[in-house]
Amino acid sequence: MDRITQLKAFLESSPADSFLKHALALEYIKIQEDGNARKVFEELLEKEPNYVGSYYHLGKLLERMGETEAAVAVYEKGMYIAWEEKDMHAYNELQAAHEDLTD
Repeated sequence: MDRITQLKAFLESSPADSFLKHALALEYIKIQEDGNARKVFEELLEKEPNYVGSYYHLGKLLERMGETEAAVAVYEKGMYIAWEEKDMHAYNELQAAHEDLTD
């Protein structure tokens, strides 16, 4: 059973598990299914906006898709959430990615 199939099976029994959703999106990125990855990240962040780690990966995905303005917006929202959560490691990563696009 491949990782995507396994993660989907786990999500059937734990549909609200943000870690599983994040992992699924990363697996989609590995096989270059960017549309599926984006959908999973966006659904995850809509339901759990404080899942800070997904902002960086969604932003990088949007960058790769050529959606620079959307990536900047994702980084900015992620920085705000990371600051609120006092997650300075995530904040610094998001800030660096944001600066790479805006400086």
